[in-house]
Amino acid sequence: MNWIEITATIFGFLCVFFTIRQNILCWPTGLIQVILYIIIFYQVKLYSDLGLHVVYVFLQLYGWYHWLYGGKNKSKLKISTLPIKILIIWILGGFLGTYILGYIMKSYTDAALPYADAFTTVMSLIAQYLLAKKRLESWYFWIAVDIIAIGVYLIKKLYFTSGLYTCFLVMAIIGLIAWRKSHKKVIVA
Repeated sequence: MNWIEITATIFGFLCVFFTIRQNILCWPTGLIQVILYIIIFYQVKLYSDLGLHVVYVFLQLYGWYHWLYGGKNKSKLKISTLPIKILIIWILGGFLGTYILGYIMKSYTDAALPYADAFTTVMSLIAQYLLAKKRLESWYFWIAVDIIAIGVYLIKKLYFTSGLYTCFLVMAIIGLIAWRKSHKKVIVA
């Protein structure tokens, strides 16, 4: 535990808080969080998470732009849902990616918890991409990631980060409910 982890925790909390409210500030606060976590994960040898956060830098910038201009005629993006077949493809792809990345990390690095770390990495990439597209289903992926991440970070003694992911879990459930309500209003209107 150090000032970097505490600061990253604060910005992570703010990022999800703003995301639930569909506030564009989720992207710059998320950008600060992911940069700080690159440092943290290097220190504790969670290399899959480190790589994830490098990719997150670009996904934060993409999401920021897409939320502003990804709607019809370059308007603000609205919440949408995935067809069930596409959702199943994302889920199966996530498990396949987890197996492949976990095997690589176990076989070729000194990574701690390679399969759990790979799961949180692969599923987070899917969740973040779907979030950038403002897909309701992104919250289901975040809930799964948060559950596994809490255990991983407790094992690695990243107590603030584990606490953050516990808050993320609660917030993801709240986000799912809020986005569902918002999406239903759009459909009815």
